[in-house]
Amino acid sequence: SDLVGAYKSRANAAGLIWPLPLDLTDTALEGLLFPHSVQVLSATFPQPDWGHVHVELKRKGVTLALLWEEYRGVHPDGYGYSRYCELYRVWEGRLSPVMRQRHVAGERLFVDYAGATLDVICSRTGEVREAQLFVATLGASSYTYVEATWTQSLPDWIASHVRAFAFFGGVPAQVVSDNLKSGVTEACFYEPTINRTYADLAAHYDTAIVPARPRKPKDKAKVEGAVLIAERWIVARLRNQRFFTLDDLNSAIKDLNAQINGKMSRHLGASRQDLYDRLDKPALKPLPAAAYVYAEWKLCTVALDYHVDVKRHYYSVPHQLLRQKVWVRLTARTVEIFAKDARVASHARTSSNHQHTTVRDHMPSTHRRYADWTPERIKRQAAKVGQNCAILVEVILRDRRHLLPGR
Repeated sequence: SDLVGAYKSRANAAGLIWPLPLDLTDTALEGLLFPHSVQVLSATFPQPDWGHVHVELKRKGVTLALLWEEYRGVHPDGYGYSRYCELYRVWEGRLSPVMRQRHVAGERLFVDYAGATLDVICSRTGEVREAQLFVATLGASSYTYVEATWTQSLPDWIASHVRAFAFFGGVPAQVVSDNLKSGVTEACFYEPTINRTYADLAAHYDTAIVPARPRKPKDKAKVEGAVLIAERWIVARLRNQRFFTLDDLNSAIKDLNAQINGKMSRHLGASRQDLYDRLDKPALKPLPAAAYVYAEWKLCTVALDYHVDVKRHYYSVPHQLLRQKVWVRLTARTVEIFAKDARVASHARTSSNHQHTTVRDHMPSTHRRYADWTPERIKRQAAKVGQNCAILVEVILRDRRHLLPGR
């Protein structure tokens, strides 16, 4: 009928879908379907600034009851608490689902890669290479960081986080990550397994990694909204430009990213930059003294010679750990070895293959005694016996140029 069609049109205009939210009251539903009549009815009372209310609710501990008390303190003849809450629900119902989510200031950072890519042309060969788009957005303010990287590999994933934390000037309590292979080694609905390097990054910045649950779109709605904006505001605007280096591309992205954060929201009456300055920035934890240095983790078994194989070089551990599983933390300069979360060995990293780096204290006592018999020690001992003995030993050692210790 015409009446049913009219209601369907009103529902579509209000952005309502079936089933309706369980907390949507009849009064709020009426306000969405017939906004003009609600506005006429409400015009006789002092109107709250709903955008301000929505922003204030993101502050830790702030509730509608508190904001209503403050409203009535200024307007004693204003709405009662129940009506105040209903009208806020009506106003909130007009927001997009992403804007409607409430996030405490400084609590969460959402991270993901965009589906779209941007082309970078090699000036020497003309080869076109696709750059990936990393997106990070803070929950309370939607303040967003976007950058291009060559890959979605673990080193690029970690480096993007380091630069994002520096951009935000602080660290959130939690980082909500999609179930990317880079950050999550085993996707599970209840307890996803976090990549060891990703966990190492989190420990350095004193934050927690919270993987988004599979098949739970609300867990990552915030970052998906930011990804959509990045694709429309950045990818679409740069589609006809030519870039010959990743730095050039990121320079263009930086300018457009600033525009995204500076754009005024007509619903909230503030930009992402404004909300960040008011909400997230004061609530973020301070950055550590030094940025995180990328470290690769590898699970190894200690061999019978009390060494572990790391990139075809062999590093020693205490001999008591024979045949045990140990974790190796590998940076550009160091090799650290951990047993049951305790560091048991540390070496300078070397690039030489199929050689050994051995700490004397890691050897059994019998091996240390064997290793102590170097040519120099043999010569000293021979000299103590007498001059002729020293001459004989010198001749023997000269004839055996590849003499091993203890032989």
